[in-house]
Amino acid sequence: MKRSLLYTIIGILAIAVIALAVMQFTGGGDNQSTAPAADVEGLGDAAAALVAERGLTSENVYAALKTYMPSGQHDPYVMFASGGHSGQLHVIGVPSMRILRTIAVFAPEPWQGYGYGEKSQEAMFEEGDVLGAGVRWGDTHHPALSETGGRYDGDFIFINDKAQARVGVVDLRDFETKQLVKNPIAMNDHGGTFVTPDTEWVIEGGQYAAPPGGAYAPISDYNDEYRGMITFWKFDREQGRILMDESFAMELPPYWQDLCDSGKLVSEGWIFCNSFNTERATGGAGSGEDAVPFESGASQNDMDYLHVIDLNKVIDVAANNENKVNDFNYISLETAVDENLFYFIPEPKSPHGIDVAPKGDFMVVSGKLDPHVTIYSFDKIMTAIKDQDWTPDEYGIPVLNFDSVMEAQVELGLGPLHTQFDNKGYAYTSLYLDSAVARWTLGGDYDHADEAWTLIDKESIHYNVGHIAAVEGDTVEPAGNFLVALNKWSVDRFNNVGPLLPQNLQLIDISGEGESLQLLYDMPMGIGEPHYAQIIKAERLHPVQVYPEVGWNPHEWAVDENATLAGQERIERDGKNVEVWMTSIRSHFTPEHVEINQGDHVTWHITNIEQAVDAVHGFAMPAYNINLSIEPGETATVEFDANKDGVFSFYCTEFCSALHLEMTGYLLIKPNVDTGK
Repeated sequence: MKRSLLYTIIGILAIAVIALAVMQFTGGGDNQSTAPAADVEGLGDAAAALVAERGLTSENVYAALKTYMPSGQHDPYVMFASGGHSGQLHVIGVPSMRILRTIAVFAPEPWQGYGYGEKSQEAMFEEGDVLGAGVRWGDTHHPALSETGGRYDGDFIFINDKAQARVGVVDLRDFETKQLVKNPIAMNDHGGTFVTPDTEWVIEGGQYAAPPGGAYAPISDYNDEYRGMITFWKFDREQGRILMDESFAMELPPYWQDLCDSGKLVSEGWIFCNSFNTERATGGAGSGEDAVPFESGASQNDMDYLHVIDLNKVIDVAANNENKVNDFNYISLETAVDENLFYFIPEPKSPHGIDVAPKGDFMVVSGKLDPHVTIYSFDKIMTAIKDQDWTPDEYGIPVLNFDSVMEAQVELGLGPLHTQFDNKGYAYTSLYLDSAVARWTLGGDYDHADEAWTLIDKESIHYNVGHIAAVEGDTVEPAGNFLVALNKWSVDRFNNVGPLLPQNLQLIDISGEGESLQLLYDMPMGIGEPHYAQIIKAERLHPVQVYPEVGWNPHEWAVDENATLAGQERIERDGKNVEVWMTSIRSHFTPEHVEINQGDHVTWHITNIEQAVDAVHGFAMPAYNINLSIEPGETATVEFDANKDGVFSFYCTEFCSALHLEMTGYLLIKPNVDTGK
């Protein structure tokens, strides 16, 4: 159906539809008695007046109908968006664009009691710490949902911390972070996280070249001492953990590696990563008259290098590799060259995206300073490698002949960045400088072969779009109905809230054919800066609402050895060690009094013995930086030294019942007479 005809029909039906919506908001709906016909007509008149008063168009009504989600109905899709310097992940319903949850990952989060004393979480933060600095923040960029057969399976999601080269593992059975892993070779990354089609490996590309392992080397020794890298994290699905002992890194030349993507279907077993600064510029603005800033120094070459990595070969070499840096398996550049582990392909200058098409047959690269997207053929790449159609670079890496492997170029506009795909043979690319999203056709064995590699439509974006996310748009089976643009600027879009503006996530309808893109919704995101997102069908997610058994340890996914049932509450002392076993239930803690001595070491276990959905209890202790969220059935443990004497009231932080304020107790700490108090 042509959109113009659709709009005509919508214009005719809009008043009736809005009248029904108004009736629902004013007492109508499935659970209410039907209003008399005369009242419905009256509501229709009121709705018509409202449409006229606000100057709404049929396009506005169409957008409202596409995004409105009545109370009690659930979104068919769920988006996981990175949170930038919030250090977290955001969960958003699509198409309603309702924020459903923030998943705490690299930074403490008070509402969830994340990072405030719970023993398993503290151990996790220590595992992912950086040089013993007690880091409690992150810069999340690229989430990756776990996959089976190249399709999202809804089991796990991974996220990188660009600032400190870390990876977080989130278990989607309860939407909680279970592991933080620090890369022992690098100090930062950008090209993480991306998974192989069955999630055996989580790929973490690097970013800025540096001496491996963090050693010092003067910038004057850049070409010889500085190196790029890529890390292959082995993931054990049964344990739900990255296995450090089976993971490894591979050294690369001192170009700045960026985003990566895994091959799929015909290209499975290959990894693709783009890079920039093949100039090997070393910057130095402000350090001397002849210094060339990175901004211009790293943007001089007409071409940078796409890295094409033979994953299976790399795994075999790593299994027999004895070289280590910081006790981590590290394949040297010399070994990588000798074993022909990877190849280069010239790519448009300053690229910022590499995206593999759904069938794995084409690789799409955008250069920020080139108005085209460049498409490479996997078959042609394999032929060029077989025929040794290459010229080595300065480090001995084979650079494949560009003309031999390039399939097509499509001129889209200014500042192309990232590409997603749908199920109709279209690709979508964000245009940062144009502030637009372009729709264009794929060639090869896709629909629209008669107009292959052709720009079809553009939709204006507000403003400066970075990444985009289509529903399952980077899997082997894209859905093809909605796309979200993650925009860096939101000038004039929302109420003025001061100089720090929210990001603007814009929902676009891509369900139609041809020139039919339509912007549906503006969503302010004032919780960090989402960089990238993935959208999954909600039916693939199966989180628990109540933990399987009372006394559950979410980190071990088993009953905790210190689970406490009603009637088992107690306080035990062993010298200066005090251990507390407590239960929480609406609307009291047991025990309500805990009396100890200053200087005691306290281990405190709390079990939420509720089994009702959403019957969450919190536990807040002033002055000791303890704040827990204990979900139904969960056991949590805190450990601290009672170094401050006095009376400290603890209480439930979740409004759990009518007698919520009465859910409290006292920690009484007697002064240590030896201190003179």
